[in-house]
Amino acid sequence: MRIHDLDPEHRPRERFLQSGPAALSSAELMALILKTGTRHYNIVDTCQAMISRHGLERLAELSLGELQDIPGIGPAKAMQIKAVFELQKRVSFIRHTNKKVRSAKDVYEYMTGRVPDEHREHLFLLHLNTKNHIIRHDIISVGTLNASLIHPREIFKPAIRESAHAVILVHNHPSGDVEPSNADRQVTATLKKASAILQIELLDHVIVGCDSYFSFREHSLLA
Repeated sequence: MRIHDLDPEHRPRERFLQSGPAALSSAELMALILKTGTRHYNIVDTCQAMISRHGLERLAELSLGELQDIPGIGPAKAMQIKAVFELQKRVSFIRHTNKKVRSAKDVYEYMTGRVPDEHREHLFLLHLNTKNHIIRHDIISVGTLNASLIHPREIFKPAIRESAHAVILVHNHPSGDVEPSNADRQVTATLKKASAILQIELLDHVIVGCDSYFSFREHSLLA
């Protein structure tokens, strides 16, 4: 059944105008963006099947090629889908720029959309001013965190250059399990000692996953 064959009160566009975007399902919202279906499926059915198969979160991670493996999704629609999720990332990025850190949750929210490749481990350093606003961040390393490869000099060099009052370490666990490894603990202990010498406080080390985080400070592991 085509969209135009539906009763007006069931069409996404009419429902959007009458009740607003919150009244629409994820499939209907996606259908408004992609607009047209195929000869065999209307666009709402295509979007519903796509979201049921992958889920919204996984859909955001699919490559252009993987999206085009979905029936009814060609190159143009695949690019539209990627563009939607990229815009969402950028909105989140801008919203949390110059964010004031009050807790590890603030760090977790700040990091949303900032990990370039969530399938690889990245170590970030957040620079904070005297009011605990994040003034910038740097990627220190990419790959599995290894205590023997992380030298305090490389961590604190950009902090000294930025005249940071304090720093926060952040790294992602691609597995989603945010429990710290022995290497994570060793790196944190080493950098905590270095921060005391340099008088640049290491406020926290936060491990982030896709939907959770772990804070060394909140678990009293930064003594």
